[in-house]
Amino acid sequence: MTHRPATPPVAARVTTRAVPPAAAPPEARSRGRRPRGRRPRAGGHPRRVGPAAGLLLVAALVIVGCGGRPTTHHKPGTSHQEATGSSGTLLPARDEGGHRLRELPVAEAPTVQAEARPDSEGGWNVHLTVERFRFTPESTGGAALPGRGHARLLVDGRETARLYGPWGHVPAGAHTLTVRLHADDHTVWAVSGTPVQATVRLDGAPTTPAPTTLAPTTTPVPTAPAPTPASPSGPAPAPASPRPPDPGRTVVLTISGRTVSPPPSRIELKKGERLTLRVTGDRADTLHVHGYDRELPLSPGTPATLTLTVDRTGLFEVETHESGLLLTQLVVR
Repeated sequence: MTHRPATPPVAARVTTRAVPPAAAPPEARSRGRRPRGRRPRAGGHPRRVGPAAGLLLVAALVIVGCGGRPTTHHKPGTSHQEATGSSGTLLPARDEGGHRLRELPVAEAPTVQAEARPDSEGGWNVHLTVERFRFTPESTGGAALPGRGHARLLVDGRETARLYGPWGHVPAGAHTLTVRLHADDHTVWAVSGTPVQATVRLDGAPTTPAPTTLAPTTTPVPTAPAPTPASPSGPAPAPASPRPPDPGRTVVLTISGRTVSPPPSRIELKKGERLTLRVTGDRADTLHVHGYDRELPLSPGTPATLTLTVDRTGLFEVETHESGLLLTQLVVR
């Protein structure tokens, strides 16, 4: 005679509201089936989330899950410039592009200087020197914080480009360049109601605050030199021997890994002075003198020499292409 296994009692397979799962007998917990879908709460049915609570939950997950930089959201009808940043004083004045001016005290405001040098392939290479300011392309569009932002290039009064670093390029055919500092929220840093900016004529000379009037000049008529009276006795003195050319200055640099010896510094030079760079590196690379477009191949362990006449005034960086090391800076006055 075949015996069938006893069917478990119904009460052992169904969890009732009166007996929580934790208080059920061990036999009931082992033989009972877990309902499919959402796990029941202790002592009752699963809690259902209403539509309003669900929307709040989704919004909270989006805010927590976003890994990007924080941004400032504002109400409809309020401009982004008016809603972001609490630094300085937002002025009603605007620049040519419609950007509001953000006033700072002189002691806190950034400064900028610009230099423009001809490029060998046309146009102008622009180099900026800033103080109390750093370029922050990663936070553009965020709140305005002192000492942060980007620069904008205005060529002949029209905005043409933004700069997120100290170097830029202007095409040929331009006459005047203005570099203006902006905050991350695109407002213009200003002092005493005037934008923080620098303007240069694209011949390398800085512009003056007011136009300069040149007086007419006349070309003098050359006259014949007066004859030298003959000496009453003895032959004429021999002409003085020409002076030997000035050898100029020699700078010796050594590259070892990421270390430059002596450490990078500024070398003060006079316009027209000859400079010789003698560089020895421990790897193959290329030395580049910015502004003069002079390059020098470097071989491991072999001294290389580059000689040039510094005939342009300004600040010029000497660096390596492959390793990106700053070797020195040339200040020509």
